Amino acid sequence: MAGQFRQSLFGRVGGYEDVNDAERLGRDPAMRWIVGGKAVERQAASSSQMGRFETKVLATDANVEALTDMNGIWIDRVHNRRPPKMIILDMDSSVSPTHGEQEGTAYTGHFGCTCYHPLFLFNQFGDLERCSLRPGNVHSADGWRDVLEPVVERYRKRSLRRYFRGDAAFALPDLYEFLEAENYKYVIRLKANKVLQDCIAHLLTRPVGRPPTHVRRYYANFSYQAKSWGRKRRVVAKVEWHPGELYPRVGFIVTNLSRPAKRVVAFYNHRGTAEQYIKEGKYAIKWTRLSCSKFRNNEVRCVRR
Repeated sequence: MAGQFRQSLFGRVGGYEDVNDAERLGRDPAMRWIVGGKAVERQAASSSQMGRFETKVLATDANVEALTDMNGIWIDRVHNRRPPKMIILDMDSSVSPTHGEQEGTAYTGHFGCTCYHPLFLFNQFGDLERCSLRPGNVHSADGWRDVLEPVVERYRKRSLRRYFRGDAAFALPDLYEFLEAENYKYVIRLKANKVLQDCIAHLLTRPVGRPPTHVRRYYANFSYQAKSWGRKRRVVAKVEWHPGELYPRVGFIVTNLSRPAKRVVAFYNHRGTAEQYIKEGKYAIKWTRLSCSKFRNNEVRCVRR
């Protein structure tokens, strides 16, 4: 079983994402040495053997749970040798297009295709802490607790500074309260509304005079409480006036950081790195190429990568 798992894992890393590739990889000398055992003298597992291994053996509840926890175990081993001074968690969802009648697939208007909608959690080093495969018609933040809570539990006993970043899909009161209870500093994008815009109305008036050729940026921060919030929280606003544009670009961030507004925005902007990590996984190791008919088998392919 260990040899088949190595063949499955290193095959994906080498760019062979389908079990059909096992027919050729099974005779490859390098892969036979990676698998070890009798495969060194004969050959590694065939396509049918790898298919049964991935859809039957790995698809059990115990193995899916172990695969989901595996990344965290590897990350902890690295951190035990080189303890970080802080941890920054970036949560984001993505799209995995599907084809045909795959279980759990659904059309999503936001992405404009039939797809799955996986959720990812990265740290600042580019390591995937945890992920979850979800049906295509769920909200971007659906199941955030199942992904975030086990990672928070792992870091709870470590002495380090803790941060969380997320886009507007994760602007949820339950998430704020969870992070505050766990002593996490967070920066989360807020969707604009009339109340927020009224708080920075003085920055939304077009400046008088000839427009300059460079971007003008203005920052503000204030206390704000939405109807669904139990208390007021700090909100940071950024207003950008771009040359040739009639209206400003406005963004709002809810945070419990105490640093100046400009630095809060700069810290949030690094959240975009997580999107690059997801893109890297998609193109380098076909992260979201999930072609099995059953949802559980696709879940195995997602969390194993």
